[in-house]
Amino acid sequence: MPRGLYLASGILALLLGVLAFFTLFTVNETEHAIVTQFGDPIEAISEPGLKVKLPWRDVRFYEKRVLNLDPPAESMLLVDRDRLIVDSFVRYRIVDPFDFFRSVRTEQVLQSRLSTITNSVVREALGGVNLAGVLSERREELLADIVLHLNEQAADQFGIEIVDLRFRRTDLPDEISERVYDRMRSEREREAKEFRAKGEQAALEIRAKADRLVTVIRAEAEREAEIQRGDGEGKRTRILNDAFGQDPDFFAFYRSMQAYKAALGSDNTYMVLSPDSQFFSYFRQATPLSATGTNE
Repeated sequence: MPRGLYLASGILALLLGVLAFFTLFTVNETEHAIVTQFGDPIEAISEPGLKVKLPWRDVRFYEKRVLNLDPPAESMLLVDRDRLIVDSFVRYRIVDPFDFFRSVRTEQVLQSRLSTITNSVVREALGGVNLAGVLSERREELLADIVLHLNEQAADQFGIEIVDLRFRRTDLPDEISERVYDRMRSEREREAKEFRAKGEQAALEIRAKADRLVTVIRAEAEREAEIQRGDGEGKRTRILNDAFGQDPDFFAFYRSMQAYKAALGSDNTYMVLSPDSQFFSYFRQATPLSATGTNE
């Protein structure tokens, strides 16, 4: 082959390569593509594959995947006039690359503008709730409302969709924290006093009922004891009367022994009586042991 033909083939291949470089491009599964001509958007491509464009046109690529926005933390005023430092983050995706390019062109510009809108929407939402609402089960409902309002303001304007918004941190300023903690402590102390007062009242009622019950039981027991004691005394009297009727001498002896026991039962007892006193009648009648007859 002549040398000139080799040279012509090389130049043609080079021209074809340069033409392919400026006219062919590839769109990945995770990207949107915007074809522009002299800075104006001409076509938006979201389907992956090999694409063709005119050589004087440019291509800009945007992410299809979910992106993160981390606005700076800001101090916001709640409905009860307490201030709260809110640090939130947003997840979003580009759904309309044509509107996205015409409104912000770059993700850096979007994040700057979306941060401002996000803080404004969050501030407006928190202005209608108190601290308890932010920290309670209403938090999820509050976040859903914020996402809805963000989509209303940002979706059509920037060609994006807000997927989620969360509060990374919600802190009170130091001076407000002390005031809130003092208020919470006072509230807990007040509740503790109420519970303690109710407990003391219940204890007094229970103690009063117990005292009344003890008094009733003791009175019934004493009445029953008196009845039993009276019955016993009556039976004792009848038995003694019967015994006196059967053997008056033994009864007199028994009563004298009881009197001796009662009178002489203590070591510190001193009695001055005449030897022939009736009190010692049974001592005088006693027979000595030696006189009873030991020769049996």
